[in-house]
Amino acid sequence: MNQQDLVDLVEYHYWARDRLLAAVEPLTADELTRGVGGSFESVRNTLVHMYGAEWAWMQRWKGESPAGLPGAATLDSLAAIREAWTALEREVRAYVAGLGEPDLDRVLEYRLFNGQPGSSRIRHMLQHVVNHATYHRGQVVTLLRTLGAAPPKSLDLIAFYREREAARQG
Repeated sequence: MNQQDLVDLVEYHYWARDRLLAAVEPLTADELTRGVGGSFESVRNTLVHMYGAEWAWMQRWKGESPAGLPGAATLDSLAAIREAWTALEREVRAYVAGLGEPDLDRVLEYRLFNGQPGSSRIRHMLQHVVNHATYHRGQVVTLLRTLGAAPPKSLDLIAFYREREAARQG
């Protein structure tokens, strides 16, 4: 996987995030925070976890090692989540755009939340961020269905590529 592949993967990541957030938009505040199961109980808490994990990796890329994720209380509405995530998106895109091919295999050292040392290649961290979000997007889709809400448009990677190719040709 080269630098352009990672740029494409990040592009897909935010395309899928935006589709998911569009599907969450019609929920009432009660539905957004209602405990309906899953790893984080509610749609909001799952979205906050997704954002928070991405935020933690961004902090690591900047040379910091946070001790934990932001809590749901700090991101108490969909608008707050969207605002924070959009700001983070700008940082992530700038970071990825600034990487050269040699950077992708550079190993970054950091501390895990429990204080233990960790280290990973940059390319693997970026792939992980997108894969982690994909996993939790699937959970949110299940939570939406449990709430009786409509699921998002397809979040599949191939749908992203097809849509992008159609836009290029049309």
